[in-house]
Amino acid sequence: MQTPIGPLAPPTPGCSLVGDLIGALYNRIARSWRELMLKGKSAVVTGSTSGIGLAIAGALAAEGCDIVLNGFGDPAAIERLRAGLAERHRVRAIYLPADMAKPAEIRALIAEAARQFGAVDILVNNAGIQHVAPIVAFPEERWDAVIAINLSAAFHAAKAALPLMIARRWGRIINIASAHGLVASGEKAAYVSAKHGLVGLTKVAAIENANHGITCNAICPGWVLTPLVEQQIEARARDQGIAVEQARADLVREKQPMLDYTTPEKIGALAVFLCGEAASTITGAALSIDGGWVAQ
Repeated sequence: MQTPIGPLAPPTPGCSLVGDLIGALYNRIARSWRELMLKGKSAVVTGSTSGIGLAIAGALAAEGCDIVLNGFGDPAAIERLRAGLAERHRVRAIYLPADMAKPAEIRALIAEAARQFGAVDILVNNAGIQHVAPIVAFPEERWDAVIAINLSAAFHAAKAALPLMIARRWGRIINIASAHGLVASGEKAAYVSAKHGLVGLTKVAAIENANHGITCNAICPGWVLTPLVEQQIEARARDQGIAVEQARADLVREKQPMLDYTTPEKIGALAVFLCGEAASTITGAALSIDGGWVAQ
């Protein structure tokens, strides 16, 4: 019987008790090894005060990583998030409010993270914004803003963090791209361009650092059930006079063969995997987690 590494599974019908016990022990050892590997590592997760970024920060904290939160929001709410991560997972967690559209603030973010934690071992470039309009009507200032935050910020953060990783001969860079980093949709010129660029940046960083103990990969989600998407679903239901459940199903059906949304927690789990030993030779990859969106 082969037992996958992951959460402890219930006994499999038809298998011996000894086999199940061996499988359980294997799972425990594998998890302990992963926790030992990541415990005490420091992770900077941009755009991590909600949604995907917060889920990734939580998943890394659960493995023992010290966390730098970054993003916008109500200061009191962000402090509750920070304190909750630190208390729940017994790690250090700080919040640094760098504006990801400003290169100088990005460099300062990485420098402060290294000052407080002694290193930046893991960098997750997650911050992103969106604007929808046809090219002929796309505001130039919105183009500049989307490119700055969704693409240029990842370059500036990686440029600042890589020397620290190279010096320690270990590092993980994870760029949160999108299905739109691999395929396109109309009226999303800036977003699609930025996410395609982010996949390209991922490949270059992977090649340049392949023999420094550093990997760089992109995660390409499809529809993710974040609070922002939930708001879009509710607005769609309200505008069309249909039930929320119907609006939720209609939205995902537009792009994905699998009529189910990815959760932020699943993306967090994938990020943890990419930081582990089992993924040490996965680099330069654009990993789809999109319900079959780009398989069509």
